[in-house]
Amino acid sequence: MAGNAICQAGDEPPAVARMSGIERLCSILARLRGPDGCPWDREQTLESLKTCLLEETYELLDVMSGADRDAHAEELGDVLLQVALQARLREEAGDFNLDDVARRLSDKLIRRHPHVFGEAAVAGTDEVLRNWERIKRDECGRRAAPRSALEGVPAALPALLRAQRVQAKAARVGFDWPDRDGPERKLAEELDELRVAVAAGERAAMAHEMGDVLFSLVNLCRFLEIDAEEALRGSVLRFSSRFRAVEQHVHASGREMRDHSLAELDAIWERVKRESATASAGSPSRA
Repeated sequence: MAGNAICQAGDEPPAVARMSGIERLCSILARLRGPDGCPWDREQTLESLKTCLLEETYELLDVMSGADRDAHAEELGDVLLQVALQARLREEAGDFNLDDVARRLSDKLIRRHPHVFGEAAVAGTDEVLRNWERIKRDECGRRAAPRSALEGVPAALPALLRAQRVQAKAARVGFDWPDRDGPERKLAEELDELRVAVAAGERAAMAHEMGDVLFSLVNLCRFLEIDAEEALRGSVLRFSSRFRAVEQHVHASGREMRDHSLAELDAIWERVKRESATASAGSPSRA
């Protein structure tokens, strides 16, 4: 990776060492991509960097929920490296540079916050988001034909997160339930349809209806102001932690998992849950 190929600080010209952090980063990337730079960095293309960006983004997500500030700063730097490296490739092609990216972002932030940088008034977050979408549509209208209200949601997002983003965008233009009773009834309806498909043994229909159930469940999460992706991530973490604890109990007995009946494993699982709940209740809370 590029971060491992950077020269030692002592090899830098004094003028580079005195630069701001962003200026120094751009200078280092120029050297890494130069004729006498790093072979790995010189070989990179926008296509090859896609996987790197995804990996670094997921590593950042892993540390965002923790208390390790150094790890958070480290992972933010790795994501920034991906942004800066892509901008460097575009600069070499004569398209734009990292400063252009920052200027364009700054202009957009000012344009889309008229309640901060202009005379507009807003009543709360919902109105801010509606204004943001309206301004965004106006910008697109000036550049080309009007786009769908759903555009801007990356197809590569995890499915739960993408569903929540699509639903939120539809809601901002008025296509939404009036209250949470709507998504609750829809979820019950989709579950009934799933049961019919399962009873019929129709694989394609089961997959279709299961997708509708998940989509409806995400919609309910949105009404409850719960992030569906994070909620599921938390459940996976709890399951993984408890399953490992079950494994430890089993191994301590000198037997293997397969040697236990499902009832025995379930009993150990319930014991682990109780122990986990007791430990959580006894943990001192932070002020």
